[in-house]
Amino acid sequence: MRPRDRQFRIIDIVRTRGRVSVEELSRTFATSAETIRRDLTFLASTGKIQKVHGGAVPVRDFGEGPFAQRMQLNGPAKRTIAQLARRLVAPGDTLFIDTGSTTLVIAEELAGIDDLTVITNSTAIARAITSANETVRMYLLGGSYNEDNRQTCGRMALDQLNSFHGNLAIITVVAIAAGSGAMDYSCDEAEIASAMIARSDKVILLADSSKFDRVAPFVVASFDQIDTLVCEKPPQGALAHCLHEANVEIVC
Repeated sequence: MRPRDRQFRIIDIVRTRGRVSVEELSRTFATSAETIRRDLTFLASTGKIQKVHGGAVPVRDFGEGPFAQRMQLNGPAKRTIAQLARRLVAPGDTLFIDTGSTTLVIAEELAGIDDLTVITNSTAIARAITSANETVRMYLLGGSYNEDNRQTCGRMALDQLNSFHGNLAIITVVAIAAGSGAMDYSCDEAEIASAMIARSDKVILLADSSKFDRVAPFVVASFDQIDTLVCEKPPQGALAHCLHEANVEIVC
């Protein structure tokens, strides 16, 4: 396994378990404790984990609120989705990326691509990319600030967003269902995501299978607004049929 792949898996394990020891990671990856310690030192220096005596814990950037709890859910699925979505992005692309636990994971992957232009309302996404790649041009939308998930939203953010145009919008949602489309629990987040979609040439939706056949109050996009759905396993039944009818490409 390449060091970069091992380090990403370490991040996911730490986020999921909350705390993990050097010995556990050494057994998991069948490698030496010294190699794991070097990995942890590197990841801590880039703000991905917090190194403690004998192991690592998640960084405290998101406190203990709802967003921090979402970061601990479905880590392997999110990483798979992020790695698949990364293949759809090329150097020189201009991207909208909205706030979400899955989009934060893809931000870590996108940091390996040079010469991107990124517009986001997430300070965490901005930090994850720019701290690892100085070639990226980052634009952070201003507006009303939410401390839990480190995002801006509201009229000011929407007005600034309308000054940009992207060739890709990378969007995450909490629910996707036949007859309803892609949805969110937050009106503010749904407005930002919808505006990003309207200003983009192509829309990539990220959703792990736990979001399938669920509904939420605020519609982000109809299926005919989505070009590609990236997931860790394909949808089934009515949802699969609706996506097919709307010519949505499924990448999994």
